[in-house]
Amino acid sequence: MNAIIATIATLLSLIFQQSYIARAKGPVTFVVGDDLGWTLDGYPESWTLGKKFYAGDILEFKYDTEDANVVVVDKKDHDDCSVSDTSVFYSSGDDKIQLQFGANYFICSWPLNQCQMGMKVAINATAPPPSLLVH
Repeated sequence: MNAIIATIATLLSLIFQQSYIARAKGPVTFVVGDDLGWTLDGYPESWTLGKKFYAGDILEFKYDTEDANVVVVDKKDHDDCSVSDTSVFYSSGDDKIQLQFGANYFICSWPLNQCQMGMKVAINATAPPPSLLVH
């Protein structure tokens, strides 16, 4: 029994070390909605649960250009599902957007009512972890 516990502890330690080393090597790219992409089926508002985001990480929005777009907005526009003069629009169907330190807000502004139905995401990107020193 002790051997099993020791093996599990070793495996968990290795997994943690590998994820930390991978993170320390640079930004991570997250596909919004995972395999479902930037769609209502991808549950964008809850997609962030359990994920840790750092400034410099990249969000990849994959979607059908006939069904969606991506708009970088401020908190008010995110909450109101609106756009303003400061909003930045993307419509390639495969948009990669680097997270800035702090709050980042994204909505779908087309077709109408997509945002109101939940096609929006808010992410707080923390400072990146310190790099590992290689000797």
